[in-house]
Amino acid sequence: MEIILTKDIENLGYKNDLKKVKSGYARNYLIPKGLAIVANVANKKVLEETTRQQAVKGEKIIAEFNATADGLKGTNVQVGAKVSSKGKIYGSITPLQIAEAISKAGHEVNRKQISIVSDNIKETGTYEAKIRLHKEVEFTINFEVVEE
Repeated sequence: MEIILTKDIENLGYKNDLKKVKSGYARNYLIPKGLAIVANVANKKVLEETTRQQAVKGEKIIAEFNATADGLKGTNVQVGAKVSSKGKIYGSITPLQIAEAISKAGHEVNRKQISIVSDNIKETGTYEAKIRLHKEVEFTINFEVVEE
């Protein structure tokens, strides 16, 4: 079944992408949750018009995101965490904490745009996180976990 995504869905696609999925997945999950619409003739024409209009605006938006990415690559992000006497972190580091640390550095990033590269962060040190501002603007930033 062909669908048009109305929101970005991780591991499937981005907003306004035309995708082919299994009909049960589309009918039972994507369409009822408002994540996609059926790709019939009328909806495909609307998608073409929307894509054409966004092409003009897209270049300006991508330029702004690239400027933000260049500014973030040079910043030193420090995330504070409570640490035991042996150097282990209580709890874990989340994208929300990284987003808050980035906002303290003067840039705004949504926590949903951040994914931590390491599986579990259990000690202080330097780690990497991927930030995806736009489907064409994705980069890696280093952050340091320090003791509060």
